[in-house]
Amino acid sequence: MNENKLKHLEFIQGVINRMGQNSFLLKGWAVTLVAGLFVFANTQDMDYRYISIALIPTIFFWLLDGYFLWQEKLFRKLYDHVRKKGEGVVIDFSMNVKPFQPVTSSWISICFSTTLSLFYLPIIAIIIITMVFACKY
Repeated sequence: MNENKLKHLEFIQGVINRMGQNSFLLKGWAVTLVAGLFVFANTQDMDYRYISIALIPTIFFWLLDGYFLWQEKLFRKLYDHVRKKGEGVVIDFSMNVKPFQPVTSSWISICFSTTLSLFYLPIIAIIIITMVFACKY
């Protein structure tokens, strides 16, 4: 395999790894932040206004996580494209993923993918249920 092609694939794989790491960190921060806000709301006699604040970062993290997953999918398409290049082709080390956007699901559709929905929807449901209970008491 061409040395330039191998180096280009390593660059792309590095970006893919960072996107996956960012997604993992966002999930951890989402859970930590929501739990922290719940603890603070609990010390304030379960005030629903403090609990409702947890919706904002949860939705923000969900959208950002979807963006990182979308970018990861685009870079996987680029990786596959570079991998399939022939031996005589000049490697330009391009990291442009725009050509792959039409053949990849949109950012919003990825936000509502099964993977992200199964993580963030239960968190949002817990926040809403807790808000309802806090309003009653």
